[in-house]
Amino acid sequence: MKKIVIVEDEDAIRENYIDVLKKHGYNVQGYDNRPDAQAAFEHNLPDLAIIDIGLQNEIDGGFSLCQSLRALSPTIPIIFLTARDSDFDTVCGLRMGADDYLTK
Repeated sequence: MKKIVIVEDEDAIRENYIDVLKKHGYNVQGYDNRPDAQAAFEHNLPDLAIIDIGLQNEIDGGFSLCQSLRALSPTIPIIFLTARDSDFDTVCGLRMGADDYLTK
């Protein structure tokens, strides 16, 4: 079973994503902050990471997490799913190693 990690600090949004993906047969783990997600990635890499940019008190925590995850694996798919829709953020996210950048 494919493992997906959702890193989203809004509880309701994160739980909604988890529920939907589990209904489609995926093993899903959710985290609400960068340090916990990063620690999990260092122990066991998922098959896909879906990351928000703003994580709790870190305005760009998702960008840092993406860079750390990309350093651990050059091939794992990483998708930013965020409310931040500026061209600057999109370009930054893709340059940091994300495979796609979607707005909520």
